[in-house]
Amino acid sequence: MSTYPVESIRNFSIIAHVDHGKSTLADRLLEITGTIAKTHHNKQVLDKLQVERERGITVKAQSASLFYSHEGANYLLNLIDTPGHVDFSYEVSRSLSACQGVLLVVDANEGIQAQTVANFYLAFEAQLAIIPVINKIDLKNADPERVEKQIEKLFDIPIDECVRISAKQGTNVEKVLQKVIEKIPPPQCNTADPLKALVFDSTFDHYRGVIANIAVFGGEIQKGHKVVSAHTKKRYEVNEVGILTPNEQPTHKLYAGQVGYLIAGMKEVTEAQIGDTLFLYKQPVEPLPGFKSAKPMVFAGMYPVDQTEYNNLKSALERLTLNDSSVTVHRDSSLALGAGWRLGFLGLLHMEVFNQRLEQEYNMSVIVTAPTVPYKAVLSSAKLIKEYGKAEITIINPAQFPDKLSVSEYLEPTVLGTIVTPQEYIGKIIALCQDRRAVQKDMLYIDERRVILKYLFPLNEIVVDFYDALKSLSSGYASFDYEDAGYQAADLIKMDILLNGNPVEELATIIHNDKAYATGKFLCERLKDAIPRQLFEIAIQAAIGKKIIARETLKAYRKNVVAKCYGGDITRRMKLLKRQAEGKKLMRKIGNVEVPRDAFIRVLKRPTDK
Repeated sequence: MSTYPVESIRNFSIIAHVDHGKSTLADRLLEITGTIAKTHHNKQVLDKLQVERERGITVKAQSASLFYSHEGANYLLNLIDTPGHVDFSYEVSRSLSACQGVLLVVDANEGIQAQTVANFYLAFEAQLAIIPVINKIDLKNADPERVEKQIEKLFDIPIDECVRISAKQGTNVEKVLQKVIEKIPPPQCNTADPLKALVFDSTFDHYRGVIANIAVFGGEIQKGHKVVSAHTKKRYEVNEVGILTPNEQPTHKLYAGQVGYLIAGMKEVTEAQIGDTLFLYKQPVEPLPGFKSAKPMVFAGMYPVDQTEYNNLKSALERLTLNDSSVTVHRDSSLALGAGWRLGFLGLLHMEVFNQRLEQEYNMSVIVTAPTVPYKAVLSSAKLIKEYGKAEITIINPAQFPDKLSVSEYLEPTVLGTIVTPQEYIGKIIALCQDRRAVQKDMLYIDERRVILKYLFPLNEIVVDFYDALKSLSSGYASFDYEDAGYQAADLIKMDILLNGNPVEELATIIHNDKAYATGKFLCERLKDAIPRQLFEIAIQAAIGKKIIARETLKAYRKNVVAKCYGGDITRRMKLLKRQAEGKKLMRKIGNVEVPRDAFIRVLKRPTDK
């Protein structure tokens, strides 16, 4: 590694919208540089997780070191393949911190999409060199000229800087490597400086403990060095350093400007804090700025199917959250579902992928409740302010929702959504956005066929099924991306579900006043299907405070007590029916409606899981 000085190093990421060919381009770059053998089996080599293979998307950013000769000089290229879905933009922002430039890949058939725009601005704000790459030029509907004009109009990058390639066929991919060497600057650091290494990712190995991915910003590091974590102040001895090619390849040393991995006997998952700075013992340095902590957009309850699995699930969650630091974990418990956690995710796909990884990698079966978003309440009651120690509280569980009398206003989270769509679907999409209480902020034509719409959405309105509805309205052509836009005042209410007058805590929800009736009716109908019939009648009601807004009645099992009455006086029949009704009334008073656990699971699942 010592033969590669800082001037011969290039650190870059590949960023793009979902399915524009990032991982395929990474495969070709690995083949051209001889990092992996050229075979027809090379498909998404860097997508190592089972969930990535099954869904055909990148979930984890993966890095690889490539060795390449250009014009008689040898270069070390550190490549990071990043995810393309909006839910994993935190992975992208972390990867960019270890780079000096990016390849912005755009599909020659589809053109610029919502996540392309978002990723461009992430790279632009980080002041990185941007090389636009137009992929899939081998497709018969490809129109690279149109895409080049879009890039010039939207990003102000000259047309002659775009590289046209076909990653699948390998056409022109060598030119991409040459552009990387010419356009992307080497890292600004020095081997003579004291050691300063940024931990930008980490994984857990059952035998070797925590494996930290590091970018060295100064000095050098080798086996036997004593290093200190700026975050935990703990001291470790380095057991192994190396590079990823893309499998782990131990080396003698890592020098300034290089990207690799480090194993230093970290046993606890909490020790490898992402964004942490490592430095040599007795040579303290100013810690690197690290990363903004991820902001959870969606919260959901997670409970073991069997409470005896609680400790195993706890251990699995700790290890998986090390690998995915954007998930937040809070302890929680429920009368119906037992002890569990309330987890915060960056979006719905993120939640589904996390759940799938728990099942595949740790063999854990879990119950995940319907997703909710974090609301805020500005307290006006002096007693509550004293109790919480602050005037503004965050509510992630409807059970904590404060009464309207003690609150001056409720706030709901909002996001700025970007929709890129062909113009023929504009009318339907505008109607969908208005139905979701969105406010239009901007509308821009990229070219004669494609439009960018910007809307301010309440997060609660898009979190469950907005993306599916958008895809269905636009025949799959529209793309959607969003970013956090803070909180705004809203007319929020807590809706309780009552069974024979008794509230069921697990089914309480926080919703906007305008949507209360429809949601209450839907939940009551769903509960009626889920609860088994009893020997007495059950009233299922949705209530806001004391006011009932929706009701379904689950009829009792009835015995035909007049079956033996043939003719005769009608008063005998009436007496029998009256006595039966009195018995049912008494039973209903003393009968406790127990909602079976599996009925809870069916009702608490998302509406899209019906």
